[in-house]
Amino acid sequence: MSYDKFLPTITALDRPFWDSVKAEAAAIQRCDDCGTFRFIPRERCSCGSASATWAPIAGTGTVYTYTVVHRAPTPVYQADAPYVIAHIALDEGPRMIGWLECDPDDAAIGMPVHIVYRHVTDDVSLFAFVPAATA
Repeated sequence: MSYDKFLPTITALDRPFWDSVKAEAAAIQRCDDCGTFRFIPRERCSCGSASATWAPIAGTGTVYTYTVVHRAPTPVYQADAPYVIAHIALDEGPRMIGWLECDPDDAAIGMPVHIVYRHVTDDVSLFAFVPAATA
C-alpha cells in the first residue's frame, strides 16, 4: 500500500494512541490521579502526576475552529485543495487537530463531528473527522 502524504513519526510515548487508531478504537491518556483526559500524549499531567492510563474515547465532539486550505504545502496535498483542517473539542475535554472531511462551505464552528479511520499503509492508520450526520 503506497501513501504519498506525511505520516506521523511514532514514538514510544504516542505508540498506544496510533495503535488504537489502527484498531479503530481511539484511546487517549487519562490521568490516574485527577481523571483529566489529555491529548497530545505527555509524560506528566498538568496536575503533576506521572501516572496515566490509555482510555477509549467516544470519538465525538464539536468543531472548535477550522481553516480552509486553498494553497497546500506540497503538490500531493494541493490535489485535495480546498480542504478543511479543524480543531475538534472532544466530548471528553481535550482538543484534537485533524482533517474535517466535508465540503469547505459546510464547515462551521460548533458542528457536531465524529472520528473516522483511514488505513493508509500496512503499518499506519490515520484519523479524520466527519459531520455527525454522516454515517
